[in-house]
Amino acid sequence: MFKRAVVLAGGKGTRLRPYTVAIPKPLVPVGDYPISEIIIKQLIVYGFDHITVAVGHQSDIIRSYLGNGSKWGVKIDYSMESEPLGTIGPLKLIPDLPENFLVMNGDILTDLDFGALFNHHASSRNILTLASHLREEVNPYGVLSVDGGGYLRDFKEKPSLSLEISMGVHIANKKILSYIPEERPYGLNDLTKDLIAANLPVKVQRHTGYWLDIGIPKDYQQAADDFDKMKDGLLTPKVRSNR
Repeated sequence: MFKRAVVLAGGKGTRLRPYTVAIPKPLVPVGDYPISEIIIKQLIVYGFDHITVAVGHQSDIIRSYLGNGSKWGVKIDYSMESEPLGTIGPLKLIPDLPENFLVMNGDILTDLDFGALFNHHASSRNILTLASHLREEVNPYGVLSVDGGGYLRDFKEKPSLSLEISMGVHIANKKILSYIPEERPYGLNDLTKDLIAANLPVKVQRHTGYWLDIGIPKDYQQAADDFDKMKDGLLTPKVRSNR
């Protein structure tokens, strides 16, 4: 099955400074490789043969490194945004998207089976499938529970909260393009709200394996520490999906 992927790589990486002062975020190294190269190699393993990289900030550097994909045996082309368009807006600039395609952030490290997620979406009638991850977030403060009279009823020291978060990996049907406005920022939050309001099916598939957003400094450091131990499994995973 033909598989198309769009990798979003147009951000300025402001959350990751000072690492991104000299190089664009998609080329920040994790272990021996830039994160974008890890993502591309994973997509190839899972059967994606055409990858469009949506670029903006420092696009020349990204293009120079990734090239046309021939060094990895895959087709890579580019879509350029002159102004930031959010996480979904750049799709409006790509004229040849197929019926179903993968969209993902260019700054995540995960062992998600992209092929299985794509196949599940393609066999359903969902307009959008979101990959999610359950994450425990620890509040660094003591939290007070106070009644209406101002009296303390409970005190929780640094409580944790379990949150189901978007992994930054989505499979979309091209019908979403009709919801994307021209030439203005439009994010995943905007799209999902519009689809829900239109009573259209948005599926959530929870991933229980490894995931980190390296755009956050503490997670970038963790990913760098984890990569050497997980390199073989991340770069040459056992493919569970039927590609």
